[in-house]
Amino acid sequence: MVLNCGFLRNSTVVISFLAVCCLGCVEKDTGAADESGLLLPKDASLVHQVTQDNSADEVDDRRLRAAAKDHADWLTYGLNYNEDRYSLLTQIGKNNIAELGLAWAFDLPSTRGIQATPLAVNGILYFTGPWSVVYAVDARMGRLLWKYDPEVSRQAAILLCCGAMNRGVALYEGAIFVGTLDGRLISLNADSGEVNWSVMTVPENGNYSITGAPRVANGKVFIGNGGAEYAGVRGYVTAYDALTGEQVWRFYTVPGNPSEPFEDPILGLAAKTWTGEWWKQGGGGTAWDTIVFDPEFNQVIIGVGNGSHWNRNIRSPGGGDNLFLSSIVALDADSGAYRWHYQTTPGDSWDYTATQPIILAELTIEGTRRKVAMQAPKNGFFYVLDRESGELISAEPYTYTNWAKRIDAKGRPVEEPGIRYEDGKTHWLAPGSHGGHNWFPMTYSHDTGLVYIPGVKQSGPYAYNSGFPNTVNGVINGNEWAVSFAMQMFNSQVIDPNAPAPGEESGELIAYDPIQQRRVWSIDQPSYYNGGLLSTASGLLLQGDAEGFFRIRSAESGKLLWQFDVRSGVISSPITYLVDGEQYITIIAEWGGGRGQIFKLTDAVYPGTVYTFKLGGTAVGKERVGASVRPLTDLTTDASPSSIGNGYTHYLQNCFGCHGQVGQEGGTTPNLARSEPLTFENYDLIVRKGAFAQSGMPKQDHLSERDVEDIKAYVIFVAQTLRDSKLSSEELAARLASYQKVSIDAQAPSGLK
Repeated sequence: MVLNCGFLRNSTVVISFLAVCCLGCVEKDTGAADESGLLLPKDASLVHQVTQDNSADEVDDRRLRAAAKDHADWLTYGLNYNEDRYSLLTQIGKNNIAELGLAWAFDLPSTRGIQATPLAVNGILYFTGPWSVVYAVDARMGRLLWKYDPEVSRQAAILLCCGAMNRGVALYEGAIFVGTLDGRLISLNADSGEVNWSVMTVPENGNYSITGAPRVANGKVFIGNGGAEYAGVRGYVTAYDALTGEQVWRFYTVPGNPSEPFEDPILGLAAKTWTGEWWKQGGGGTAWDTIVFDPEFNQVIIGVGNGSHWNRNIRSPGGGDNLFLSSIVALDADSGAYRWHYQTTPGDSWDYTATQPIILAELTIEGTRRKVAMQAPKNGFFYVLDRESGELISAEPYTYTNWAKRIDAKGRPVEEPGIRYEDGKTHWLAPGSHGGHNWFPMTYSHDTGLVYIPGVKQSGPYAYNSGFPNTVNGVINGNEWAVSFAMQMFNSQVIDPNAPAPGEESGELIAYDPIQQRRVWSIDQPSYYNGGLLSTASGLLLQGDAEGFFRIRSAESGKLLWQFDVRSGVISSPITYLVDGEQYITIIAEWGGGRGQIFKLTDAVYPGTVYTFKLGGTAVGKERVGASVRPLTDLTTDASPSSIGNGYTHYLQNCFGCHGQVGQEGGTTPNLARSEPLTFENYDLIVRKGAFAQSGMPKQDHLSERDVEDIKAYVIFVAQTLRDSKLSSEELAARLASYQKVSIDAQAPSGLK
C-alpha cells in the first residue's frame, strides 16, 4: 500500500479551500471608534461631506462604454467592458519609475483578506472588504468618507468554500452595487452610503453565497452566485433594474426537474446531456465570478462553474457532457436569452470551472481581424473564441496538464485514460482543483500583445471509494459537501512523475501569446496565491504577491523595475487613475481567502492597508513586526486509534479549510495545535454550540459530541507527536492513515471492511 505521506508535508493540496470550521476565527480590530460607534482606521477621521462634486452620478452607459479609451477613472471591475486591465495612462513609466513613492496609506479594521478591485471616480475610491463591507475613501488624502456594513451573519461562513471574501462593487448613475455573502444585492447612494434598495437574490436557508463583483450595463445590474461545492445548489445569473431592484431576467445554467417546464427552451436541449436524477442534487453550475458585458454584440458572457457533485458518476451516473457546467455562455443582454456556448470541460469531474476572468479583444489571426474572448480557465488550456458565434479559434495548454492530451478539431478534450478516478485509488491530476489559474485577474497588453496570467503549479488528489461512508467521499450530511477530494488517506495513489509532486505547490507569472498559443516567458513565485495584474501603455506590469511586495516589472521582459514592501501578502488587484490630472496607483494588501486562511509567507498577519502611490510620494510605510509563534499545546491524549482516526476524518472535513495542517504556524486563522488550554476545555461549546459564531467561527451542530471529542483527540495527538519528535512527518502520516482506516472499517457495512 502506498500512503498519502505527501498530505502531511503539505496538506493544502487536499482541501485548502474548505472554510467550514473556524475555531477562534476572530477578526482583529485595529482602529478606533468615533462617537457614533463607526470603526475608523488609525489616524483617520470621518469625512461627512466630499470637498468637491462627486461625479459618480455621471457614470452612465455612455461613460461606461467610453471607458475603453478614457482611463482617467477606473469605472468598472476590469477597467472597461473588455476587462483587459490595460491602462492608457503613461505619466508613470520606465524612465521615472524610481521617483514613484507612497502618497498615503489607509489602515483597515480587518484581517480576513481582501480580493476586491477598487473603483475610482473623481478622486474617490470604492471597494469591499471581508463580510461584504463597502468603503468609500478620498484618494487625495486617504480619508474615510463612509463605510457600509450589510451585517452578514458570521454563521454564513459555514456556507462558504473559501473565506468571507468579496471582489468588489459596481457603479452606475450615483449608485454603488454590492453582492453580499448571504445572497443580497444592495444599491447604495455613492455620496452617503445609504441604502437605495436591497433584494435577496438566492433562496433563503440554502447553500448559496455571493463573492463576485456585480456588473452594470444598459440600466441593468448582473449578478451570479456561488455554492456548487454543496448539494442542493443550482446556478443562475440574474439581471436587475439598476434604479428599482426589480428582476428583469434570470438564466439558469443547468436544467431543473424535467417533469416541470424548463425556464428557457435551451435547457430542454441541455437536459439531454444529463442522466439520472441530477436535479435532486441541484446540479451546480454556479457563475460565481466572471460576468462580462460585450457592447458590440449586446451580450453578457458568463463563466460557469463545477457540478454538484463534482464526480459526474454521482450527479449524472449515465455520463453526458452536463451542459452548461464548465462552460462559457453568451446571453442576450436585454432578455437573458441564450446566444451560444462553448464547454471547456465536458462532463467535468475535477472542479475545472470556467469562472475565471474573460478578456474581450480584437486579434489578427491568420490575416483576419477577429473579435475574440480569451480565457485561461482552471483546466490548464488557454482558449480563444470568436465572441460573436462562440466558435473555438484555438486552444493549447498554458501550463502542465495530465488530464487531457489536447483539444481536438471539434473543440473537445482528448482525455487521458483513468482520470475519472473510478478505481478506488487516489489520482494526482494536474492541474488540481485550484486550476492552472484561478480567479485572480489577468491583463492583456495592447503593446506587447501578451496576456499575463497569475499561474498555479500544483497537482490535486481526487478519489471516490464506492461503498465507504460519505465522510471519506467529500460529502457530510450536515454540511452537504459534494466534492471529490481524497480524504481517504489510506488509499493507494496514482502519481505522475512529470507533474508537481504531491505536497509541492508554487505559482508563476506567465506571459502568454494568445495568437501563437505559446508561453513567452514566466517567473516562478513561491506561492500560487498572488494578486491580479495590471499593464499600462508605458510598458509596466503591476502585481502584488504573497511575499508581501507590490512589484512593477517590464511588460516586455518581466524584469523587475521597482518594488515596495506592503508587509502583508496581496490577493487583490492594483488600479491606476488620475486625480486632478496626476496619475495615482492604488493596491490593497490584506492576506486571506481559501489559501490564506491556512498559510502565509510573511512574518505575521497584518490588518488590511490601502496603499496609494504617485510620483514624488514621500509617505513612509510601516515596517514588519517580526514573527511570533505560539508554542504547541502541552496537553496529551490516551485516545484510541479509532477515535483519533475518526477525529482525523472529521478534521479534514470540517476544520482544515480554515485552520490548516495541525501544528503548522497557520495563516489568518489560528492553528488549533497552538491553542490555549481553555480552548480545549470548551470544544463542544465553541464547535457545536457556536460560542464564537459572531466572530466568524460558525456553529457545527451537525457534529456529534463524540465527533468533537475525537477531533480534539486528533489535534492533541498530532501536537504531542510533533512536540516529542517521536515520528518523522512521513511516519506520522502513515500512522494517521492507519488510524483512519481502523475508524472507517468500524463504520463500513459488513463485507466492505
